[in-house]
Amino acid sequence: MFYWFMKNLVAGPILKSVFRPWVTGLENIPRTGGVIIASNHLSFIDSVFLPLLIDRRIYFLAKSDYFTGRGFKNWLTKHFLLGTGMLPIDRSGGKASEASLNTGLAVVTRGDVLGIYPEGTRSPDGKMYRGRTGVARMILEGHVRVIPVAMIDTEKVMPIGSRLPKVRRIGVVIGEPLDFSRFEGLESDRFILRSITDEIMYELNHISGQEYVDVYASSVKDKAGSLSR
Repeated sequence: MFYWFMKNLVAGPILKSVFRPWVTGLENIPRTGGVIIASNHLSFIDSVFLPLLIDRRIYFLAKSDYFTGRGFKNWLTKHFLLGTGMLPIDRSGGKASEASLNTGLAVVTRGDVLGIYPEGTRSPDGKMYRGRTGVARMILEGHVRVIPVAMIDTEKVMPIGSRLPKVRRIGVVIGEPLDFSRFEGLESDRFILRSITDEIMYELNHISGQEYVDVYASSVKDKAGSLSR
């Protein structure tokens, strides 16, 4: 109820009138059934605008830190994220990564839409970086198709580190569904998982027009952090 209220009566109409987002390829989103949306990740507001422009509810996996803070502000943030479809996950690795996988699988197996950022983190500079293979495992274990989606110019509206968005137009390009059913049963083959992930990133790169860099975005961020110390 909270999700419908925010999307249709409060935040949705206001954000659409201010930022005038455009979208192409809406016909590529199936009306029913479990599916994964794999998107590039340029800004925090990607997870705000993408759900506004798609009729079906999207569930995103969000790092658990957003849900554990104290005080009224953090309480408000927690309940806003939960109300808008964010699911808390622990991204520290090991068993936590397996729990994240299971959380995502639960979404698609019950017939809902799961949103994933294969790069694992926001791009530090507007370029596209290497995808992580967790998305490929979910595709094969969940027996679902994946839809590539490109967010356009969201990093210009709200760059990393900014507190308030700038008013300018943004866009969303929804690509055609990708079917990897030919690889079913091979979810334990790391070469297959890498091949699927690379194909998804190729499609994302194609529809977004971003420059592609074949390293992980997190590595770039870690290197930048070490140089600044």
